[in-house]
Amino acid sequence: MSIFDKIKSALFGTRAEAATRPAAVPPTAAQPTATVASSAAPAPTAAPMQQPSLTPAQGGPAASAPHSAQVAPTAQAAAPVSPPAATGAPVDVAAVMDAAVSKHGTDLNWRKSIVDMMKALDLDSSLEARKELADEFAYTGDKSDSATMNVWLHKELMRKLAENGGRVPAELTD
Repeated sequence: MSIFDKIKSALFGTRAEAATRPAAVPPTAAQPTATVASSAAPAPTAAPMQQPSLTPAQGGPAASAPHSAQVAPTAQAAAPVSPPAATGAPVDVAAVMDAAVSKHGTDLNWRKSIVDMMKALDLDSSLEARKELADEFAYTGDKSDSATMNVWLHKELMRKLAENGGRVPAELTD
């Protein structure tokens, strides 16, 4: 996995987890409905001799149609609902980063420092990792000038996060 993908996963991972949780609940709710429908099916076949003599009003074959209609809305109600994350709402990068810094428990300036940002996300912030990120972003400057590279990386990272579903404060993308 690329360094940028690791950063995106760390930032957008909460959104992805939220998308999978609600989707898992509806199929479980639909299972009892399917059981009810399958247990209702053997009842007419258990007494095959009675079916021809019953009229629809007496519970004959046509009477099962309203029961089927009752099962269908239940199954329809249990259909998976699109999770909020599926709507493509942008992730508030500043809020996620502020929470990560707070959780980290140290004074990290993620708004200015690529190193602090990576540390807050519990990612490798070594010079080698940053050089790899620079390669991913096609940095053409001198990688031995780490200060200049770091400033460029931070700005480019903010721009790329904005392009990929992040809501980044304007002052960080200029």
